[in-house]
Amino acid sequence: MSEIELSMGYLLHWGARVIRRLADRRLKRLGLSAAHLPIIYALAENEAMAQKALAAYASIEQPTMAATLTRMERDKLIERRPDPNDKRSSLFSLTAATRKKLPAIWRTIEDLNDEALHGLPENQRPQFRRQLNAIIVAMEARVAADGGKAER
Repeated sequence: MSEIELSMGYLLHWGARVIRRLADRRLKRLGLSAAHLPIIYALAENEAMAQKALAAYASIEQPTMAATLTRMERDKLIERRPDPNDKRSSLFSLTAATRKKLPAIWRTIEDLNDEALHGLPENQRPQFRRQLNAIIVAMEARVAADGGKAER
């Protein structure tokens, strides 16, 4: 094995890039991209959220979140309304049209996850997910211990 094949960072990064490319292609049919997913996940679980809360949930920097929200609002994927508790803030929620797409979005992601794990025997897939999550949790803790903020 070459050094690059032994690099956890390289392998995880490369795998994530391939999955993201496939997700972008498939979600495009629904008028979405993989960049929208953290926001869609958050707003599917919560009726409405402020930009700051969305950025924290998705572990995305504020300027990137602001730009993504602006594009999603323009594309009528989300809607913005004033926050009744904070006049300086807005609350974001999914549009009715986007909520109707949720089953198709979840199916697309589920199919992609199945394809990504296709190379593993079915009985090893839950263990792989747990192990991958354990690696991520450990590395996020390391980033936090170093004084940083993990980005997803």
